[in-house]
Amino acid sequence: MGRRGGGKRGGDRWRGGKGPRTQPPRRADYEEPVKTNAQFEQYYNQLGILEDVEKEDFWSTLRRELPNSFRFTGSKRHAVSVQKILKERYIPEIESIEHNRAAVEAPTSIPWFPHQLAWQMTTPKHVVRKFAPFKSFQQFLVSETSAGNISRQEIVSMIPPLLMDIRSGMVVLDLCAAPGSKTAQLIEMVHGGEESRIQKVIRDSKLHDQRGVSPDGKANNGQIEEKEHGEWTDQGRSTGLVVANDVDYKRAHMLIHQTKRLNSPNLLVTNHDATMYPSIKLPSENRSDRKPVQNRYLKFDRVLADVPCSGDGTARKNANVWKDWIPGNAIGLFPTQVRILVRALQMTKAGGRVVYSTCSMNPVEDEAVVAAAIERCGGPAKVNIVDCADQLPGLERKPGLKAWNVMDRLGSIHDSWAQVQDDPGRLVEGMFPPEESLPLDRCIRVYPHLQNTGGFFIAVLEKKGEIRAKPESESQRIEPKTSIVSAADKIRAQPTNGSLTATKIDALDKIAPPQASEDAENLTTAARQNQEIAPNVEPLSARKHELEDQADTYMSTKRIKVRDEVDDAAPRGGEDREVHWPPPPGAQLDVSRPETAALPEPDPVEKETVTASNKPLKPTAADYKGKRNSGQQPFEEPFKYLATDHPELQTIYDFYDLNPHFPRDRFMVRNATGHPVKAIYYTTGLARDILTTNEATGLKFVHCGIKMFVKQDVQRENTCRWRIQTDGLQVIEAWVGEERVVRLWKKSTLKTLLIEMFPKVTGDGWKELGEIGERVRDIDLGCCILRVEKGSGEDAFSESFVLPLWRSLHSLNLMLPKEDRKAMLLRLYNEIIPLQDGSKARLDREKNGATANAQNTASLGVDGEKDDAPDRGIDLQAILDATSEEEVIPVTDDET
Repeated sequence: MGRRGGGKRGGDRWRGGKGPRTQPPRRADYEEPVKTNAQFEQYYNQLGILEDVEKEDFWSTLRRELPNSFRFTGSKRHAVSVQKILKERYIPEIESIEHNRAAVEAPTSIPWFPHQLAWQMTTPKHVVRKFAPFKSFQQFLVSETSAGNISRQEIVSMIPPLLMDIRSGMVVLDLCAAPGSKTAQLIEMVHGGEESRIQKVIRDSKLHDQRGVSPDGKANNGQIEEKEHGEWTDQGRSTGLVVANDVDYKRAHMLIHQTKRLNSPNLLVTNHDATMYPSIKLPSENRSDRKPVQNRYLKFDRVLADVPCSGDGTARKNANVWKDWIPGNAIGLFPTQVRILVRALQMTKAGGRVVYSTCSMNPVEDEAVVAAAIERCGGPAKVNIVDCADQLPGLERKPGLKAWNVMDRLGSIHDSWAQVQDDPGRLVEGMFPPEESLPLDRCIRVYPHLQNTGGFFIAVLEKKGEIRAKPESESQRIEPKTSIVSAADKIRAQPTNGSLTATKIDALDKIAPPQASEDAENLTTAARQNQEIAPNVEPLSARKHELEDQADTYMSTKRIKVRDEVDDAAPRGGEDREVHWPPPPGAQLDVSRPETAALPEPDPVEKETVTASNKPLKPTAADYKGKRNSGQQPFEEPFKYLATDHPELQTIYDFYDLNPHFPRDRFMVRNATGHPVKAIYYTTGLARDILTTNEATGLKFVHCGIKMFVKQDVQRENTCRWRIQTDGLQVIEAWVGEERVVRLWKKSTLKTLLIEMFPKVTGDGWKELGEIGERVRDIDLGCCILRVEKGSGEDAFSESFVLPLWRSLHSLNLMLPKEDRKAMLLRLYNEIIPLQDGSKARLDREKNGATANAQNTASLGVDGEKDDAPDRGIDLQAILDATSEEEVIPVTDDET
C-alpha cells in the first residue's frame, strides 16, 4: 500500500527522508489549458448528434468546470439520516451566503436519483474550501467522507447501476470495477431490505426464546419495519454476491479500500483480464432424481461492463482530453470493448441483464460495440436491447444512434465500410452501422449541456437464451506478436546470400507471420490469459476516463485472440481452468506458456507426480513459505475456513451467547495454516463455496469477507480475547445475547464516551457515566455491544444504532477511530470538540511517573489494551488522490 507522497525511506530531506537537505522542486506556473481541438470538434459537429441550435450550448458547457457531486452511502436508513442533517442544518446556512456580491447556489438533489441521496453543487471547489462562511459545511463534508457516509462520484457515473434492476439475492459481476463507486452502489442494492428483514427475524427469535429483555429491565423497543416481500431463505440475510474485478492489481486494492466502508460480507474481489474472465466453478450438486452434476459454473443475474474508453465525455474534469483527443483512441479500443461485452454476455444467465457503459460519446466505442457484440452472440434472437425510456424519470437523455460515420487515424471521414475495405488500415467492418436493423435508439446518450453533467453512454442488454459466440472475423483479430528478441536470434542463426537486408526481412516474415499459430486456437481461457501476461506479448494500455480530477489514469487491457466460448459446461477433465503465472505452489505448469518450454524436464518420479492428476495439487502451508517477496506475482494469503467446532469459535459462541440461528460455517482466516492467529473473517455461503471449490485453480482472488473478530490482549485469564471488529459489528450485533449488551438512551452520556477516550469505571468513575454506569461497572471484562436506542425528548436519539465497547479492568473504551468520533460529534451535536485522553495523567499519578506506560496510552489504553485499529487506516490516500473518482474532499490548511 502506498505511502503518502509516494516517497521511499531515505529519500530527500524535504520529503521526510535522511538524505542530504535539498529544496523541494518548484511548481511550474499554472497555465489554463487550451480547450480547443479541431478534429474533436469537427467530428462531433458533423456527426449529427446535435441540432444546430444545440451546438453552441454543447461546446460551451463542455468547456466549463464540472459541478461538485456526491452521494450518501450505506443502508437506506443510515443514508437518509445523514442526508437529513444536510437538508435541515447546512442548506439554510448556505442559502444565506453571498460570494462576490452574489448569492451562492445551495446544493440541490439529483431529481432522478432515488430518495434524494445524490446531490450536486455548482459553487467552485476552491470557494467551498477557502471561503470562511463555508467552513462548517466543509467540515461536515470532510468528516462524513472520512467516516464513509459520503462518496464523491460524478453524476452520470451513478446511472448504470440504477438501470440494472438489481434485487436482493442476485449474483452480480462488475467486470471493470475500480475505483469502486459503481461497485458500492451494487453492494447497497444487493443488501436492499436486509436490515428490516433481519430485525423481524431477530424479534421473532427473541420472543420465542424469551431473550427480548435486557438485564437492566429495559425492553427493546426498536421499530420493526414489516415487509411483505423479500428474501427469507437465510434468516433474512442477503444471499446475493457482488464479484468485483479489475485487471490491475493495485487498482483492485484501491477498489477494496473504497468498498470496505460498506462492511459487506457479500463482496468478492478478483484480479483478471475482463476480456478473458475465467469461469468460476461451483461445488457439485447432489440431486435425488439423477446423478450429481459435477461441472457447475457460476452464471450471473446481472453484469456491469463499464469498460475502458477514450473518455471524451470527461473533458469537463479532464482538460487533457482537449489536447490528447485523436480518432485513433476509439479505433484502438474497439476490439477490447467488444471482447469484454461478449464475455459479459457469455457469463450471464438466460433472462439476465448486462449493462454496457462508457464515458465516451464516440459511436465507435458505443453503438458499434453493442452491435458487434450482439452479432457475435447470435443476433437479436439471443440478445435484446432493453428500452429504458420509462426508467429514471427526470433524467434528460438522447436516443442512441442508428447511423454514424467513422473518422480514421488520418482524419478522413468514412460513411460506410464499402468506402474503406480496399485499404482499411486499422478500421474494421464492425465499427460501422450494422446491415441488420437493430433498435440502437434504445441506448441512452447523456450530453453535458442537457443537465450540466459529463458525457455518458449506456446500453441495457437482456440475454434471451444460451449463446455460442462466433469467433472474431479475421479483419478484427489482433494477434499476439512474436518476441523481437527471439525473432532476431533466429535470423542471426540463418546464413545470408549477400543481400543482407532483404534476406533478413524475408526471414522475419517466415519466423513471425501475421496469422496466429494453430496451438493458440486451442488454448483455454486461463491459458490464454497466462500467455497474455508473458513477456513476449505486447499489451494495450487503455484509459478508463471515469476518475475524479485525474487526467492520466491507465487501465491495462490486452489485445489477445479470443476463441469460441460456449455457455455449456465443459466435459469432465476439460474444465476451463489453468493456473495464472507464476502458478500457486503445487500447481502444475501451464505448458502453453512460451517460458515453460525452456524449463528443464523434471525427474521421472517428479514428472509422474505432476501429471498423475488432471487437477492441480492444493498448496500446503509449507508451499506458501517464502512466496511473499518472490518478486514475480503479488502475494495473497489463502482463504481457509474454520470447522464449526473449532475451539476458538466455541469460546466465541459461549462468551457472546451467540444465537444458534447465526451461521457458524462461514468463518475463515487468511493464512496458510488455517488457524486463527490474529483475526477471523466472515463471508456468505456462496462466497465460501466459490473460494473452497476454486482453491489452487488459478483464479486470482484478492479479497473476500469482513473482519469479524480480532484477538485482543486481556488482563484476566477467563476473559474472551476475541473482540468484535467494527467491520463486522452490523452483521453480528443482533445475534449477540443480552449479557454482552449495554443500552444507552441519552445523548449526554454518548457525548461523554465520544470525548473521553478512556473514561474510568472503577472507584466512583462509573457514577459519571449516566444511565450505563451501573451496567458497565458490573459487566464482565471484554467486548460489549453499546446499543444506542431511539426515544423522545431533547436528550434522546431519533435513530438507533450500535457501537463497539471494551470493558477493561479500570476503564471503558468506545472502540472507534478518532475520525469517526469527530464525525459523530459533528453529526449528532453540531460541535467540533477536541478529544480528551485523561489516562496519561492518571497513570502518572497512580504509577508515580511511569512515563513509558503513559506515552503508550494513546494506542494501548489505560490498561494496556489496544484501541480499535480499523483496517481502513491503511494508507491508500496517495492512490486515491491520483485515481479515485470518489475523491475525498480535501481538508483546508487550518483543518489539517
